[in-house]
Amino acid sequence: MRARDLAAPFPTITVDAPVLEAARLLAGYNLPGLIVVDSAGCPVTVLPGTQVLRLVIPGYCREDPTLARMIDEPSADVFLRGADGKTVADLLPRERPEPPVVEPQATVLEVAAVMAQKRSPLVAVAARGGPMLGGITLDALLDRMLAS
Repeated sequence: MRARDLAAPFPTITVDAPVLEAARLLAGYNLPGLIVVDSAGCPVTVLPGTQVLRLVIPGYCREDPTLARMIDEPSADVFLRGADGKTVADLLPRERPEPPVVEPQATVLEVAAVMAQKRSPLVAVAARGGPMLGGITLDALLDRMLAS
């Protein structure tokens, strides 16, 4: 089986998209992260869902999670509003490593190797320098590997 056979249509996001849109995509599709693409649809980087959380959680709670226990649930919901006006670009590091991308003819083992090397729970499938054809999540990859 090749990557093109395993790749599924995959929601993407651009760097200028609002953070709340990224959060909605993550939740709506139950994804571990999003593939960020440029205006031509080419993969730029992967945005882990945890980076979205980092933006909306107060710094003192990130430093000491037990402090979050002091905040009641209705008040905690307000923190998501802190993402208003922020874009995906605000979540990305200045220096971005090469995104986890495999070519359509990549084997399942190649996909697994790229995931492991890049420490990414998802990879983009795209011809070299071309737009993204789909994505493969770790869950889909393991399902395929365990079914063999």
